[in-house]
Amino acid sequence: MICKYEHTDTYGGEANYSWVERGEFKMPDTAKNRDIVKRAKELTGLTGVKCNTEDFGDMIKITPRNICQVVFITFK
Repeated sequence: MICKYEHTDTYGGEANYSWVERGEFKMPDTAKNRDIVKRAKELTGLTGVKCNTEDFGDMIKITPRNICQVVFITFK
């Protein structure tokens, strides 16, 4: 599967898009959400940062704690 991500800043808890980093990566079809989140964090420089994760079915939202940023993962 191909996973697309958007990494951007937040303002007032909402995505702000004053800057944005977009990309995509491949994962096996059998990959678990945990593995997908781990790869996205690695690509966005958030490895080792504690994050809250929400699964909306067609999108995963990663919110780093104490950092005004957010990562959205969608699937192609």
